[in-house]
Amino acid sequence: MREADIDAAIDEVAARLGPLARRDAPLGQRTTYRVGGPAALLATCAGTAELEAVAGAVAATGVPTLVLGRGSNLLVADRGFPGLVVSLTGAFEAVDLTSSRPGVIAGGAVALPALARQCASAGLTGFGWAVGVPGSVGGAVRMNAGGHGSDMAATLVAADVVDLVAGGVRTVPRDELALGYRTSAVGAGHVVARARLQLAEGDAAAARAEIDAIVRWRREHQPGGQNAGSVFTNPPGDSAGRLVDLAVGRGLRMGTARISEKHANFIQADEGGSAADVIALIRAARRLVHEHGGVTLHPELRLAGFDEDELAGVVGEVQG
Repeated sequence: MREADIDAAIDEVAARLGPLARRDAPLGQRTTYRVGGPAALLATCAGTAELEAVAGAVAATGVPTLVLGRGSNLLVADRGFPGLVVSLTGAFEAVDLTSSRPGVIAGGAVALPALARQCASAGLTGFGWAVGVPGSVGGAVRMNAGGHGSDMAATLVAADVVDLVAGGVRTVPRDELALGYRTSAVGAGHVVARARLQLAEGDAAAARAEIDAIVRWRREHQPGGQNAGSVFTNPPGDSAGRLVDLAVGRGLRMGTARISEKHANFIQADEGGSAADVIALIRAARRLVHEHGGVTLHPELRLAGFDEDELAGVVGEVQG
């Protein structure tokens, strides 16, 4: 859409949603990078009725839409996102560990670490890996998040997905979600309202011990601070962090962004930093890895609000 058309769509969506939507809402600070500008419009949905109202407004206007979880895999441009951002709260933060045990029903806004700990304390096993992933259940379904030898595909049975463009809620079984390495059939216009998991009965003490071990490993091997986890997906049979370490080295800085000294597949942003510096460092790392060994790394991050010129050399194939 042209800028003028987007502005008009934002005005119409704001009028349709009334107090449900807020203009010029801070967005970068809702991400773990803590950089980037505001959302033109932010709608926070606490229940199905509100989410359906948002879907109706999106369908009527075609406004560009971004679904926001916990912002742990997102980089927002310094100018912000020019469309509508949709965030879940309220009913979408609910967890049901009892009605279909050892099945679990978790809302799309539930934090993965919290869900992992709840499951472990209840003696449900198979989800401990998620304690180290600071995202939401909905975001984890969309990217098939994983770690420590497992991922969402290992326990996911189905997801309740709202189509913001076509409208309606559909329970999509796992086999139709096309779950792959950090990818799925859940698109930018979809909201994962709930996920249904199938875990296993186990010993609560052993499950909590596994959680503690994963947390210790993460603290030892991965940095804290302002980052969004792994920047690049691992190429087949290799490690993106190893390739960046060999070609670039840890600690390389561009403005307010630097490659972590603890793990080369993490980029740290300074307090008060800029998304432009993070993007520049991603571009430089991809180019240097390609020049060093001919491998093209692909960002795992979601990138919001950037134009095509800003994304040149950041996504797609590396030239040269």
